[in-house]
Amino acid sequence: MGGPLQGFKVIELAGLGPGPFAGMLLADLGAEVVCVDRIAPAETDLHSVHSKVLRRNKQSISLNLKQPAAVEAVLRLIESADVLIEGFRPGVMEKLGLSPEVCLSRNPKLVFGRMTGWGQTGPLAQAAGHDINYIALSSALHAIGTPEQPLPPLNLVGDFGGGGMLLVAGVLAAALNARVTGKGQVVDAAMTDGSALLMGLMYGRMAEGQWRDERGQNMLDGAAHFYGTYRCADGKWIALGSIEPQFYALLIEKSGLSDVDQTQQRDPASWPSMRQKFERIFATRTRQEWCDVMEGTDVCFAPVLSMTEAPLHPHNVARGTFCEVEGVLQPSVAPRFSQTPTSAIRAPSATGADTVDILRQLGYSASEIALLQQQ
Repeated sequence: MGGPLQGFKVIELAGLGPGPFAGMLLADLGAEVVCVDRIAPAETDLHSVHSKVLRRNKQSISLNLKQPAAVEAVLRLIESADVLIEGFRPGVMEKLGLSPEVCLSRNPKLVFGRMTGWGQTGPLAQAAGHDINYIALSSALHAIGTPEQPLPPLNLVGDFGGGGMLLVAGVLAAALNARVTGKGQVVDAAMTDGSALLMGLMYGRMAEGQWRDERGQNMLDGAAHFYGTYRCADGKWIALGSIEPQFYALLIEKSGLSDVDQTQQRDPASWPSMRQKFERIFATRTRQEWCDVMEGTDVCFAPVLSMTEAPLHPHNVARGTFCEVEGVLQPSVAPRFSQTPTSAIRAPSATGADTVDILRQLGYSASEIALLQQQ
């Protein structure tokens, strides 16, 4: 693998959502990521294996962590690793015999990344939950949706933005510190904390009196007519973000609206009536016709593309924003690096496909590997 993280080794304890996403990001950037999977039946459907995008660029070793010999194998993996990431409830790694204390005793420079919804501490730490619950507690969900109802933004804010990316930032920061000090540490990444962090701008604006603690009342939450989506004549949608006065003026010009007092752009009292005007005007042409008028200008305009349309857009094609690996369409590696470009994506390994090779690299003999497989 190419990329800026060549030579960086990560052990990922298999889980769901944000942990595997964090592992994928690190692997995409060149880290050697070994995923420790549960024992599972052999996967015979190649497409089902390769469709698991979050497993790309990783190796897989299958171990039954209820067996002491398997736990020892993980500890041997850890001895040469920079980072371990896990997404179990607090206490599970301790019960397995893989507590931070045990792991750091084997590798004092290890960064022990812990990914949870509620965090390692607090009254809810042991409760079950999912993305929607974590972003509800952090206020992010309250701010998203219609005035009548909060709506979950897929699982992007908790699992991936407030979870996986927060974990990546945390373990990389701790790894840099470990290379300077020689000391590893535990990184407690909680989706409640991360999704709250993503709300920083809104809390700042609320303190300034520029944000109302209600959905559908603010410039960025769908209330403003110049920052929102509109249905076109063909039923497809466009997105506008004409915040600055000069961009708004161009929007008014290109939309063909007349008798608009542009000095009232930021007045919330004018927003409902202006939205109605915009709804009527954008419903007179198809999405493509509006693209012909506005796309590529300073209106701050884009068509709202579906998951099948986005990879075909000329801008995304030119940048290679999407790619196809073993017949599976998926987002490409990001960001881009000038000195350490990343390599082509490697299709996911089937669960346990690399077990024997990894054990050999750890110094296990053929008989020891056979015994582990029996167990």
